[in-house]
Amino acid sequence: MSRHPTMGRLSRGQTKSLSSIACLAFVGVMGVAFWAGAVWIANTLIQLLS
Repeated sequence: MSRHPTMGRLSRGQTKSLSSIACLAFVGVMGVAFWAGAVWIANTLIQLLS
């Protein structure tokens, strides 16, 4: 069974753009989590050393 080439391209393009957006969102969440952890560790060290 053959598919229409235009429909195949559209579905692949939409999936790729959605996965790209999901990847960017994941990287953003991981970046926020990293910096929140860094601030928490720094705050804990400042409290322990003062």
